[in-house]
Amino acid sequence: MPTVLPSTTREIRLADLPDGLPRPDHFTIAQKSVPVPGAGQVVVRNRYFLVFPGLRTLIGGQADGVPLPRIHAGDVMFGPAVGEVVAAAPGGPLRPGDTVTHLLGWREHALVAAADCALLGDVLPDPVAHLSSGSAAYGALTRLAEVRSGDTVFITGAAGAVGTLAGPVARLLGAGRVIGSTRSPDKAERLRAELGYDAVVVPGSRPIDEQLASAAPDGIDVLVDTVGGDQLTAAVRAARRGARFALVGALSGQLSPRRDGGSAPAEIDTFRLVNQGVSVRGYSGQDHPEVTEEWAKRFGDWLRSDEITFPHVRIPGMEHAARALQELFEGRHFGTVVVELPSE
Repeated sequence: MPTVLPSTTREIRLADLPDGLPRPDHFTIAQKSVPVPGAGQVVVRNRYFLVFPGLRTLIGGQADGVPLPRIHAGDVMFGPAVGEVVAAAPGGPLRPGDTVTHLLGWREHALVAAADCALLGDVLPDPVAHLSSGSAAYGALTRLAEVRSGDTVFITGAAGAVGTLAGPVARLLGAGRVIGSTRSPDKAERLRAELGYDAVVVPGSRPIDEQLASAAPDGIDVLVDTVGGDQLTAAVRAARRGARFALVGALSGQLSPRRDGGSAPAEIDTFRLVNQGVSVRGYSGQDHPEVTEEWAKRFGDWLRSDEITFPHVRIPGMEHAARALQELFEGRHFGTVVVELPSE
């Protein structure tokens, strides 16, 4: 039986530009007519969409060099989503009932070019796993840092979307010791108990250098950095000869209420980088387009064999999305944060 589309749908818009970190009152839920697909287009009923820290940069107006557009006041929010095609123009590659990913989340129904959708098969056991940030972690560990057997690996921001996968992936790739960082003692315990981290640095409890020296007395071989700031500074001081640093994020600046989301200064001892032969490279998925498919296959295999889990939080209802974004900024969640919409 063909799907009967509703006459109206809802979407989340940025109502006002914030001065600092956005709060729920900076967003509004608006109602509009359900769109009709034209040639080459489909209408997707979203089931899940991602809440991710990069929205801070786009809202802050610092989108230069970022492969996503700036979000202005009045614009509809967006981001990775998983949904079901419910209407399609004739002759296109997609049909009603197809499950796809696309970048127009933060709304119940999205009008999307079929070419901008990726049809999902059964490579992953749960469609929501397509919203993981594991591709960045895997790409950094295999393309830039190139983990070797027995390496000591340090993951900053280990309780976040990237970090909760980076640590277990590093182990599966041969790391001998995996160390993480998080500002929450409760999350530190979860990293050890649930994800197998050998040690966890908790900034703010004791000097980072002191904790890192205790966790990795012989130094670190690999860094996957999602934070920057003083944690990157300390990692440089702990680097062994020939260490490989992969920079994936810069949350210390991105989520600072005193910055605009587009910069993250850090003091780095370049003398030590030179003397220790340390490589420092930034990871961008655009530079490694083959990683997405490779990661999905390995992730699916690891999930089915129970060698890895996908730590994530599902927030029910789009009316809670803005609050979920604030909670993400405040570090309240463990792993990936996804908003789940009703199936009907």
